[in-house]
Amino acid sequence: MRFIDEAIVTVKAGDGGNGIVSFRREKYVPKGGPDGGDGGKGGDVYVVCDDNTNTLVDYRFTRRYDAKRGENGGAKNCSGRGADDIYLSVPIGTTVVDTETGEVLADLTKKGQTAMIAKGGDGGQGNTHFKTSTNQAPRRATPGFPGELKVLKFELKVVADVGLIGLPNAGKSTFIRQVSAAKPKVANYPFTTLVPNLGVVDVGKHRSFVMADIPGLIEGASEGAGLGIRFLKHVARTRRLLHLVDVQPIDGSDPVANAQVIFNELEKFSPELSKLPQILILNKIDQVPAEELNQLCTHIVAELGWTGMVFRTSTLTGEGVDAVVWHLMNEIEQEREMEETDPDFAESQRLRFERLEAEVRANTEEQKEAYRAKRKAEREGRALDDDDFDDDDYDDDDGVEVVYAP
Repeated sequence: MRFIDEAIVTVKAGDGGNGIVSFRREKYVPKGGPDGGDGGKGGDVYVVCDDNTNTLVDYRFTRRYDAKRGENGGAKNCSGRGADDIYLSVPIGTTVVDTETGEVLADLTKKGQTAMIAKGGDGGQGNTHFKTSTNQAPRRATPGFPGELKVLKFELKVVADVGLIGLPNAGKSTFIRQVSAAKPKVANYPFTTLVPNLGVVDVGKHRSFVMADIPGLIEGASEGAGLGIRFLKHVARTRRLLHLVDVQPIDGSDPVANAQVIFNELEKFSPELSKLPQILILNKIDQVPAEELNQLCTHIVAELGWTGMVFRTSTLTGEGVDAVVWHLMNEIEQEREMEETDPDFAESQRLRFERLEAEVRANTEEQKEAYRAKRKAEREGRALDDDDFDDDDYDDDDGVEVVYAP
């Protein structure tokens, strides 16, 4: 199954049924009066959070969803039947954005969470509503109101407590395989991981957190290089980041320069994102001779000017991994407890994530537009430089114009 994390969908809520003009007709009851019923309400459109789906691939094939209209009113003051609502299942972590206004209509982060995204129209009124002492036989009824029509963007961001970031082949997939039941592909070439992978890290009884393995970033990712920013947005929902650095890169590159690339790309893509708490993981220490390890790790930390938490690990052998997991669990539990007991802290966290979401969304759209413009310019440039293009084809000097029309 393809991992689809964005989709454009058109939804149309049902129109309301029409009210009708009708009069009571019964034997021996002259001038029975108006009895036109109201129209039924049109169906609403909802999104519902479903933990059995993990991609938006279905919405790449079916792009429009229409709810049914309400039935028209009937005689004898019978109201028309309301139409059934329709529910669109989306994965946990889906945000629904109105493409016209940019308004976030729903942010679904819990199983079973439901939100209305298009309201059905109310039914029209039958002529019973218009009778008065001076107009006892009204011949007026109103049509149903139209349902809302919206073009929406579904954005999926994985919901995780911890995000793994780093250059390709830094050991991110091996790390998540060590600490969870997730089994992402592992190989000795870059970009083995092409989609985010989620794993639940079980630390003990009723103690766990979710970790996300984000595909590797490279220099220029914030401008579209490699996998670009397509998956960088997925770290926007995380509480903290684990930055894995290969202390002995197989290509002979400098670990300090490699780590700095990730710092720079985060800052370029989203300054707010770069402020998330980060933990530096010096990985693959099994590749370094024991007598050189301490000096190398000290050098990397000093050159980076890093003052935060640092761990040394070997995801291949598992050395040092447990210490990282226990540290993360304690930090996350403290943060969760503060959110429950301190309303001010909880509000500050909510506002921070809202700012982060808004910044990431704006930057993602900006980069996409720039990428589309670049591709368009490249295509137009190739068309102008094409060897098959001949100005003589459009030369009118001979009185004949030849145009190729496929």
